[in-house]
Amino acid sequence: MMASKFKLSGLYVITDERLTPYEEGKIFDLVEKALKGGARIVQLRDKSRKDKELIEIALQLKKLCHKYEALFIVNDRVSLAKEVEADGVHLGKDDEALEEALKKLRGKIIGVSCYGSLERAKWAESLGASYVAFGSFFPSPTKPEAEVVPFEIISLAKKELKIPICAIGGITLERAEELIKKGADLIAVISDIWLSENVEKRAKGYTEFFEKYGKL
Repeated sequence: MMASKFKLSGLYVITDERLTPYEEGKIFDLVEKALKGGARIVQLRDKSRKDKELIEIALQLKKLCHKYEALFIVNDRVSLAKEVEADGVHLGKDDEALEEALKKLRGKIIGVSCYGSLERAKWAESLGASYVAFGSFFPSPTKPEAEVVPFEIISLAKKELKIPICAIGGITLERAEELIKKGADLIAVISDIWLSENVEKRAKGYTEFFEKYGKL
């Protein structure tokens, strides 16, 4: 799969050590259900384990994503992304420098968290980021300390940027449509997907919104 040629739009699911546990392969069952529901990107996010503990999990997730023609992204860890030949990496403000990641992961997708900063997004685009993420748009159970940003940041960013825009933070299916209407190309979700009684059906609900607005 040529990651750089892949259209960056649709549902973007992010794993969570607690909600997508590794025990008994539960993470793979849950991720596969999200992929069946139309998830286009899966991000492996783990804030506690060492890279070497995640290699096998990352390789299996990548294989699963590619089976469904979806992308596999690693959160924060440029070295792990390189080691497993992931489709890309997502960087926050405290992670490895974007310039370094671009050198190490040539031709791969690199996403950058911009919180509520359009300036940071413009800077990331100018260096060569593949997409930028804004949020939190709502109070987030995963990141309760995250500052809530206004919806208008998406409309402003659409006017200023050429690269795709991802919305993240406390998003539920009921809240997603408004963000897609504003111009979000990607909707990143953690709790609303993994805590759902029917993960595949929930993912399908998001996918249908993207189809409705011609984004897939």
